[in-house]
Amino acid sequence: MLRGARRAARVSLPWPAFARRLALLLPVLLALAHLGGWLPMPVLGRLDDSIYDIRLRLARADALDPRIVIVDIDEKSLSEQGRWPWSRDRLARLVDELFTNQQIALLGFDVVFAEPDTSSGLARLRQLAAGELADQPAFLRRLQALAPELDLDSRFARAIANRPVVLGYYFNQDPLGQSSGQLPAAVMGADTLQGRRHRFTVWRGFGASLPALAQAAPQAGFFNPLIDADGKVRAVPLLAEYQGQLYESLVLSMFRELQGRPAVEPVFADGLGLAGGAAALRALRLRPASGVALELPVADGATALVPYRGQPGAQGGSFRYVSASDLIEGRLARGHLQGRIVLVGSSAPGLQDLRPTPVSEAFPGVEIHAHLLSGMLEGRLPVRPDYAVGYEALLVLLVGIGLALTLPVLPVVPGLLAVAGAILLPLLANLALYRWAGLALPLATTLVTGLTILMLHLGGLWVFESRSRRALVGLFGSYVPPELVEEMVRDPGRYSMRADSRELTVMFCDMHGFTRLAESLPPEQLQALLQNVFDRLGTVVRAHRGTIDKFMGDCLMAFWGAPLPAADHAALAVRAALEIAEEVGRINADHQARGLPAVGFGIGLSTGRMCVGDMGSRLRRAYTVIGDAVNLGARLQALTTVYGVDIVASDATRQQAGGADWQALDTVRLRGRQDAVTLWRPLPPGAAAASGARAQELRGWEAFLAAWRRQDWATATPLLQNLMRQGSCPRLYALYERRLALRRHQPPDPAWDGVADLAAG
Repeated sequence: MLRGARRAARVSLPWPAFARRLALLLPVLLALAHLGGWLPMPVLGRLDDSIYDIRLRLARADALDPRIVIVDIDEKSLSEQGRWPWSRDRLARLVDELFTNQQIALLGFDVVFAEPDTSSGLARLRQLAAGELADQPAFLRRLQALAPELDLDSRFARAIANRPVVLGYYFNQDPLGQSSGQLPAAVMGADTLQGRRHRFTVWRGFGASLPALAQAAPQAGFFNPLIDADGKVRAVPLLAEYQGQLYESLVLSMFRELQGRPAVEPVFADGLGLAGGAAALRALRLRPASGVALELPVADGATALVPYRGQPGAQGGSFRYVSASDLIEGRLARGHLQGRIVLVGSSAPGLQDLRPTPVSEAFPGVEIHAHLLSGMLEGRLPVRPDYAVGYEALLVLLVGIGLALTLPVLPVVPGLLAVAGAILLPLLANLALYRWAGLALPLATTLVTGLTILMLHLGGLWVFESRSRRALVGLFGSYVPPELVEEMVRDPGRYSMRADSRELTVMFCDMHGFTRLAESLPPEQLQALLQNVFDRLGTVVRAHRGTIDKFMGDCLMAFWGAPLPAADHAALAVRAALEIAEEVGRINADHQARGLPAVGFGIGLSTGRMCVGDMGSRLRRAYTVIGDAVNLGARLQALTTVYGVDIVASDATRQQAGGADWQALDTVRLRGRQDAVTLWRPLPPGAAAASGARAQELRGWEAFLAAWRRQDWATATPLLQNLMRQGSCPRLYALYERRLALRRHQPPDPAWDGVADLAAG
C-alpha cells in the first residue's frame, strides 16, 4: 500500500558524473534534430526500412486468399497467343469467358489500352472504300457487314460494357505533360481538403485507355507504385493529384466497386507533428449505402503500406494464378472462378512488370495490387500513423534521458542490463504494435540513440570511475482512488496527478428528501443508513470502472475516463446509473423489511472536456474534476426533481453512450449558459422496443413531443391527457400540462424553438 509521500534523499553529484550525463545527452539532441528535420540522417531512414522489412516478413500470413485470382499473361500465354499486346477480340473472349462461363464478381486490369487495335485491317479497308473501290457496291456492302466484327476496339468495348470492370492507367512526369487516352472522373476535388496542406504525389501527364473503352467501363484507377530510395515497393498511393484533382488507384477503385462505389472522404489527424505543419491525412472514409462506414488507414499523402502475405508467383501460395491462355481457349471448367475477384496482369519477365519488394526482388506488379486489395478486404492495412515522429521522439527522450541519468551511477553489469532493457522493450513493443494493431512505427533512431549512449558510456568508464548513487524518490505524494492503486503502482510512469484536459463523463447522485430523513433518525442510525447506501452504490460505480471523486453529505460524485483512460466512458456511466436505479429499488426493499424509511435518488450525467488532476493543497490532496461540463452534471441532477425522473443526461452523454434506449425530456436554456441543452433519460435496454403498455406510452410520448415542438396544440392536448391517465411519469406530464395550458390558446409563435427557459437551473 502507499504510505503517502516519501521524502527524497538529496544526491550530490560529483562533477565527473554530471559531465558524463551531459555528454550522454548529446545523442538525444542529435536524434531529435534528425526527427525534427533540422539534421536529417538518411542512414537512419534506410535502417528503418530494413527494420520494417524484417517486421513484415515475421508477421506475414503465408496463407492462400481464395477470394482473389490473378489471370496471368505468362510465358505460356505469350507462347500460345503471340506477343503482347494481343488483339482486342482475344481480350474480349477473355472477358466474356470470365463473366459468362466463370461468373466472376469483379475484374480489374493491371494493363492499359492506350493505342487503337489496327490488327484487323479495318482502317485500310475503309481507305479503299473511300478511294479506289468507292464504286464497288458489293465491296461496300460487305465492308459494312463486317465492320462490327473487324472493329476490335468496339468488340472489346462491348465485352466490358455494363460489367463490373475496372480499367488501369498510369500517370507520368513528362516535362511537356504529354497524355493519351481518357481519364476517369476524379474521386475528389481540391476543395474537399478544406484548405489543408497535403503531400499527394503530383503528376504532369497520363496514359489511359482509349475514349471508347473508357466510356464503356468508366471505372478506372492508376497503378503507379511508390518506389522507395532503395528501389523497393513498400507502399502504393491510393490517391494522386493531377491538375488540382484527386484520382484513385486501381485497388481503391476495385474496393469501392465491391462496396457499391461509396464516396471517398478524407479523415485528418488532429494536432501537429514534431516538425510542424498542418494536420496530416490519416484515413480515407467510405460510406457504403448499407452497413457501417469503412476507414482505410493511410499515411500522409494517402499512401497505403502493402501487407504482403508471402512469396510471389503461382508457387508463392498467396493467390491462385490462372494462365490467361487457358481462359481464352476455354480450358477451365465452367463456374470454377465463380464469385472471385480477378486481376489481369503479367508475371512474364519480358513485359517488365517485376518489381523488388521487401519479400522478393522480383514481384509481379499485379500481385502487389492483389496483396493490397486482400489487406483492404480483411481490414488489416498496416499504417505509419501521423504521430509516428512524435512517438519516436518520445521514445528517444525516454530511452536517452533514462540512460543518461542512470548509466553514470550504475555498475557495469546493471548498466548493460539497463541498456538491453531500454532497447529490447521498445523493440518488442514495436513488433507487438505491428502484429496486433497494424502500426508501422519507426524504431531506428531509438535503437541507434540507445547504442550510441552505451558506447559513450563505456568509453567514459575508461576516463572516470563509475560510482553508483541513486536517489530515493516518492512515487506518489497524494491520494488516488483505492481501486486504482494496485494498477498505478505496477506502472507509475503512465499516470500523472498533474492537471490535464480530457473528455470525461461525470455523475452526480443525490439523495432526495435527506433533510426530512436526517430529522427523523438518530445520528447513529442515520450514519449507518448512509454508509450502507453509499457502500452499495459505490460498489456499482467501481464495478463499471468509475472513479469515486467524493461523498458530499447525501451526494455521491464520480467520473469515468481518468486516471485510467476509457474510450467508452459515457456508456460505462450510463450503465452504472441504470444499475444504481435498480440497486436503489433493492435497498428500499431491504429498508421496508427492516422498518427503515425508503430513499430516493436523482442522477445527473454530463459528458465533455474537464480539467482532471490534483486540485488540492499541500495539506490535503484531491484528485478531482472541474469545468463547465462538471457544473452541468450537478445542474442536471437538480432537474431530476423538476421532471420527476431518476436520471437526467446531457445530449453529449447520449451521443457517446450510444447503445441504450433513450427518452427525450426537454430542451432547456439554463442560467449562465448561452446554448440550449437537450435533456435525455436513459431507459433499461429493450424498454423502447418491448411490447405492452410501457412501450405504447413511450411511443405516445414521442408523438406528443413532436406535436409540442411544432406548436400543434390540438394534437398535443389529447396525447398528453392519455399519457396522464397512464401515469408512469406524473410529474413530467404535469409539467407539460402547465406549459400547454399557457400556450394552447395562443397563436403560433414564429420565434418558437421549443426551448424552455429554466430560471432556477
